[in-house]
Amino acid sequence: MKKKQRYSGIVYSTDEDFAFQDTETDEVTTLPNRQQDLRVMLDRKMRGGKTVTLVKGFVGAAADLEMLGKKLKQKCGVGGSTKDGEIIIQGDFKHRIVQLLLDEGYRVKPVGG
Repeated sequence: MKKKQRYSGIVYSTDEDFAFQDTETDEVTTLPNRQQDLRVMLDRKMRGGKTVTLVKGFVGAAADLEMLGKKLKQKCGVGGSTKDGEIIIQGDFKHRIVQLLLDEGYRVKPVGG
């Protein structure tokens, strides 16, 4: 995947020594499991009445979030996705996911009843 160059609003410069500065930030580093503070909750909003389990609070690279989401989907035997920094697992697997994350060394709190 090619990285897009972004410049900070500079269109043209007459300064011969001027160097464009890349405004892109470096890749986000993923915190170790024991430093992650994850929240696991159930949600039914905007999903046609279907229940999903959400995992929020992951700090790190999108690739690491995808890997964690894939692992949780495989362990629960269901589908789901990762987007906007959240892992969405189809169905009510709140307690199982909390236990799986605790076994992996994450700090986890279940949210809601």
